[in-house]
Amino acid sequence: MQPHEIVAWLQANPAFFDDFADEIAQIYVPHHHHGQAVSLAERQLGTLRERTRKLESRMGALLQFGEENDVTSERLHRLTLALLRADSIGGALDALRAALAGEFGLHDVALRLWGLAPLETDARLPELAPAGDATQRLAEQLVSPYCGPHLGDELRAWFGERGTALASFGLFALRIDGAPVGVMVLASEDAERFYPDMGTLYLNRLAELVAATLSRLAPVLDDAVALPENA
Repeated sequence: MQPHEIVAWLQANPAFFDDFADEIAQIYVPHHHHGQAVSLAERQLGTLRERTRKLESRMGALLQFGEENDVTSERLHRLTLALLRADSIGGALDALRAALAGEFGLHDVALRLWGLAPLETDARLPELAPAGDATQRLAEQLVSPYCGPHLGDELRAWFGERGTALASFGLFALRIDGAPVGVMVLASEDAERFYPDMGTLYLNRLAELVAATLSRLAPVLDDAVALPENA
């Protein structure tokens, strides 16, 4: 008989194990870890213990992941409340930076906005300085956040002297009604803080939250996303 035929027969005749319990107890098989023969029952028990350890490990990882998500959601909630209290773009950006630094330990944040009609008191904000065509085209192409070690020279320059010390970046576009009105960059000296395979659920939510705040505080101009014809 072939091994698979034996397995099929045992599956079809479960009473075999009761009828020949004493004989089965006398069967010894190699044990891979101890290098000696053990009874079939002991081997099965060891296999079950190993499966249990693996399941416990997976369950522990899932619980830890869930707890981390709860913490992140609570922090994002507090950031949301801070942005809701802002009554100007300048106030919103101050609240955003304070929350990202205090809640998430992100002290290096940069962004550029365009196509908005801010209050006169916000008009001179550096974040509203003209953005280059390359930055606006990048915003068009960023359909989902980018995480990784690479950042263009123009965007890295937004961090000034700190730019050379930064090793990983979370980059995403800010969109209002589907049209890009800005680019935001989160940066860290830790090369593993933003890595290519990381999940981007909360970065997407942050992008939507910031964009909704901007939409509330400043209307979008009709030509918000217009680029030069030769761009």
